[in-house]
Amino acid sequence: QVQIMESGGGLVHPGGSLRLSCVVSGSTLDYYAIGWFRQAPGKKREGVAYIVPGTGSTDYPDSEKGRFTVSRDNAKNTVYLQMNNLKPEDTAVYYCAVDTPGRTYYNGSFGPGDYDTWGQGTQVTVSS
Repeated sequence: QVQIMESGGGLVHPGGSLRLSCVVSGSTLDYYAIGWFRQAPGKKREGVAYIVPGTGSTDYPDSEKGRFTVSRDNAKNTVYLQMNNLKPEDTAVYYCAVDTPGRTYYNGSFGPGDYDTWGQGTQVTVSS
């Protein structure tokens, strides 16, 4: 059974950086597309990055392009989300998710419904 553990959240000033980690256990990381999501209080969960297996192709919503970078280290079964130039509106709980059925294997997805296994989340707070 696939399990996920996120870490790396914290408090950072506007313009600062954080790197989140997502350790996947119970299977081989490169079998799956991995998505990063966030949810702020009172808002819907939204996708901020994904990476697909094999080619390692990535994508980001326009608001995150140039600021967020997702990468994977298959040897460590870990996916990273590097976040730069953070803004107060980036404040949220960040989640890592795995698509174990493989629906997004080739194309990835920002839709939470396309992922079936989730971590517990890590809080990111951007404030001066």
